Amino acid sequence: MEIQGMMSGLRNYIKEHFNVPENDPDFNDDVHLFNYGYIDSFGAVELINFVENEFSINISESDLVMYPLNTIHEISDFAIKRKKGEL
Repeated sequence: MEIQGMMSGLRNYIKEHFNVPENDPDFNDDVHLFNYGYIDSFGAVELINFVENEFSINISESDLVMYPLNTIHEISDFAIKRKKGEL
């Protein structure tokens, strides 16, 4: 799966599950999902589960410390590299 497909899937999931308004001017692929309040700590667990299941990867606790996973772009980039075995 290419990065654009992953980003689209993540974007749609976040919009649906975290009630992001369709016309939200701040919501984009590079917005910090946590600092801007789109996702809280409970939502982070849901998002990690979605990413692991949707893209068939594992995300460890150390991954959460070592890699920035705060934006749709960062999460997709991480998932692509993990699938390729680069991480």
